[in-house]
Amino acid sequence: MQSNPLTTGADPARPNEQQAGFGFRFIAPLALGAVLNPINSTMISTALVPIATDFHASVAEAGWLIAGLYLASAVAQPTMGRLADLFGPRRIYLISLFIVAISALVGRFAPTLGVLIAVRVALGIGTAGAYPSAMRIFRVQADRLGAAPPRVAMSILSLAGVSTLAIGPLLGGVLTGAFGWHSIFAVNTPLALLAALLVFLWVPKDQPRDGSFARLMAELDVVGILLFTGFLLGLMIFLMNLDRPVWSMLPIAAVLGVALVLHSARRKQPFIDVRMLARNRPLTVTYLRAGAVLMIVYCILYGFAQWLESGAGFSTSQAGLITMPMSLLAAVSSVTGGRTKGIRGPFIVSIGAALAGCICLFFIDSSKSAWIIAAAVMCFGVPQGMFSTATQTAVYLQAPADEIGTAAGLQRTAGYLGAIAATSLLGALYGKTASDHGLHSLAIVMGVLSACLFVATIFDRTIPRIASV
Repeated sequence: MQSNPLTTGADPARPNEQQAGFGFRFIAPLALGAVLNPINSTMISTALVPIATDFHASVAEAGWLIAGLYLASAVAQPTMGRLADLFGPRRIYLISLFIVAISALVGRFAPTLGVLIAVRVALGIGTAGAYPSAMRIFRVQADRLGAAPPRVAMSILSLAGVSTLAIGPLLGGVLTGAFGWHSIFAVNTPLALLAALLVFLWVPKDQPRDGSFARLMAELDVVGILLFTGFLLGLMIFLMNLDRPVWSMLPIAAVLGVALVLHSARRKQPFIDVRMLARNRPLTVTYLRAGAVLMIVYCILYGFAQWLESGAGFSTSQAGLITMPMSLLAAVSSVTGGRTKGIRGPFIVSIGAALAGCICLFFIDSSKSAWIIAAAVMCFGVPQGMFSTATQTAVYLQAPADEIGTAAGLQRTAGYLGAIAATSLLGALYGKTASDHGLHSLAIVMGVLSACLFVATIFDRTIPRIASV
């Protein structure tokens, strides 16, 4: 059985090769591509109100701009991860970047809300390729060098994603205030093209793949992808309309979910490997924890921004600036998490910070000053940064080596399911407008969930130990 470099340590005779293998040129293209999904996830948070106004759309209709990207990303992340495992991560990375560049151009000139939602779906598919491809590239490079998992290098990848996830509301607010909401789509094109150029120049070419294109495509579980998409879509339609529930969607989602499980259990290499998840309890717990914590994170990223504009009366630019301290703390905690030797500690600190943030959130209202409001949500920066880095390392260790791309995609899928749940929760608690009462109700729900997660994580024995890094 292959030894695990995370617990046995790297070969001390090759430190220079390891350093050279994960230098600036290797990391920069991967980090730049990693920002595209989180930045598109959060930039729109401060632009939802102007977009809804321009298209005369309701809050629920505008909410599909969020849900559409997450539905596409939830399906595309493991799909792109599987394609990266089959065809090579560099190839899939480049294809993903070109999808982003083209989608962003269409979004810049979108004439209707429907077209804009379609653009967000395309952006979800395109940006989904970056993270699982990058994780696969990291694994290939580490295995080639006989090196331990490059935690510092991966923390930079995480930092890039976390920083833009956190700074997205600020950037979206500034761009929307200065150039209009169309600019939050246009900014993707130069970013994607620059990332593609750097990948061409600095990322090693994929190793030759065994088997023909047709044989490799046959390994892609198209039926499983369709069943998973239908299951998520049915569930989302129900959750996005809790004020007027579409009850027929629940049995449809349930039937598709059962069909997905039965299909996956029979297939040798399924889209969602339910047998692997059943056997690999530590990885399954990691996914569940990630989904729950990111539900809290997205409740803040979207719900707090909506309350700032609708409930507290701040402009889009002001709302973005108020989140800046939280963004800075997210960046700092991401780097700190990458330099810690353990995983349990960062998990506990991150969830504890979320619990403290929920308590602070309960005591603010629209009469408080911007400084007090900004300070009250600072704690939520820690789960955005440190938790993300620790989860990334846990998945790297717990997932089978030859399925790391797929496993990394499923990690992101868990997060997107948390985001979808957050969107539904916000709709149920806020109603037509984000009021102080709605914000306090949100703080209570998130606080209870944080407290349960905090206790569960303390006693969780599935969290891996790192003996030597």
